[in-house]
Amino acid sequence: PGPPALEEPEQEPLLLPWDRFSSWLHCICVVGFDLELGQAVEKTSICYLSFPDSNSGKLHSFTMDFHDSFYLVCCFGLYLERIFELHDISLTVYACVCVSLLQSLVLISKLPYVTFFHSLLKLIAPEYFEKQEPFLEAACNDIDRWPTPCPGKILTLPIMGVVMKVIRITSVCSHVMSLIFHSQSDSLVSIVLPTVHEVDLFRCFHPVFFHIQMLWELVLLSEALVVMAPSPAESSDTVLALVSCISPLRYCSDFRPYFTIHDSEFKEYTTRTQAPPSVILGVTNPFFAKTLQHWPHIIRIGDMKQAGEMAKQMKVKKLKNLKTLDSKPGVYTAYKPFLNKDEDIIKQLQKGVQQKRPSAAQNAILRRYFLELTQSFIIPLERYVASLMPLQKSISPWKSPPQLRPFNQEEFMKTLEKAGPQLTSRLKGDWIGLYRQFLRSPNFDGWFRNRRKEMMQKLEALHLEALCEEDLQLRIQKHTEVETVDLVLKLKEKLVSTALILWAIKK
Repeated sequence: PGPPALEEPEQEPLLLPWDRFSSWLHCICVVGFDLELGQAVEKTSICYLSFPDSNSGKLHSFTMDFHDSFYLVCCFGLYLERIFELHDISLTVYACVCVSLLQSLVLISKLPYVTFFHSLLKLIAPEYFEKQEPFLEAACNDIDRWPTPCPGKILTLPIMGVVMKVIRITSVCSHVMSLIFHSQSDSLVSIVLPTVHEVDLFRCFHPVFFHIQMLWELVLLSEALVVMAPSPAESSDTVLALVSCISPLRYCSDFRPYFTIHDSEFKEYTTRTQAPPSVILGVTNPFFAKTLQHWPHIIRIGDMKQAGEMAKQMKVKKLKNLKTLDSKPGVYTAYKPFLNKDEDIIKQLQKGVQQKRPSAAQNAILRRYFLELTQSFIIPLERYVASLMPLQKSISPWKSPPQLRPFNQEEFMKTLEKAGPQLTSRLKGDWIGLYRQFLRSPNFDGWFRNRRKEMMQKLEALHLEALCEEDLQLRIQKHTEVETVDLVLKLKEKLVSTALILWAIKK
């Protein structure tokens, strides 16, 4: 018997023929490498030069991030410069290369679903390199029939005879996806991806997992950090793992999963006349071992181990030891962690390796550890910021909404004595020092801006609610005609501003 019949996706009211395609992808490009002219993209020039920045001849998937919040996931031999001047728009670029044809297939999307698009590329890239444009055109038509990505829906995504079925999408930050493949032999194979956008933390941190807690602190504090890896795949995955280890806190500094000597910020990042910026770089070119030697924190990783292999314990090394191109793997930094090392998580992961625990289980343990650590850190901040909100009884329908109290660092520090992270975390150490450093970081600035915006919107909503519950007839009877007209105009202005806020939230 053939594969089970698929339910027809619910038709959505889209205006243009390629609206469904655009909800998943911005465009698809084919990048060719010309030995004489350098790299060029067919039909549209979006990149320039040069020879690969990695000495690996294997096929790799990796990620690059552009200054305007771009992400690039691609394979050996591809360099894309910034190609759009975008405002308030994030694009993700995914690509796969065929070394023998000197071509790369590039998917550009606004969705940072790294794992999903890697899986999609594994399906369509080999077929494209064999069948060329007719296959690509057919694949685009298939994607244009996909339902739009929507939380809470079961999505069936057919692509060139293969069916990818999204079992559940709960939110932007939490996804569970199952890919169901129908092969030519009509047999059904199911592959479950834990998320559509997260990398395997344990696999990425395995070479340096004795120092995961220190790396968490460095990322939390937005420290300048370099990852030196043997391949673009390991470089990009490690950078993405670092950025995601402080989830649900958003990493607000810049990060470049695969940085090359051709990036426009190369001179800025390699100069010794000023301190390195707050950015995480992933590099493969041995040249960076010399040009980035002045950076304060450098992670040198070798080939990523398999789940069943035991990583060797490596001590933190001083930066002066990173001088040669063949430096040993390790963490090179003079940084002294604020918190005491958590030996329990190290022992738990080591035991998992010895017992050959599945990599997915190891990843889940490590991700939960980071989640609980970040939540323990952020809960006192959330509690204090919530106290900056005015009392609801102070909100008058006929006065402007009250203002939020300003964030007072010393006042917050005093709250840590009785309601600090010690209530939810067993870790000891200098939590106060860690908070003081965090309050000066871009991560705090981005987090507080977002929380302040949310609370202002809450105040506006409560003010509007108070207006709606007011007896307007009784209010008008107690005021003159001029005051009544002024009141109506203010109410109209309030309704218009609220409608604009709601529209912005919806967008």
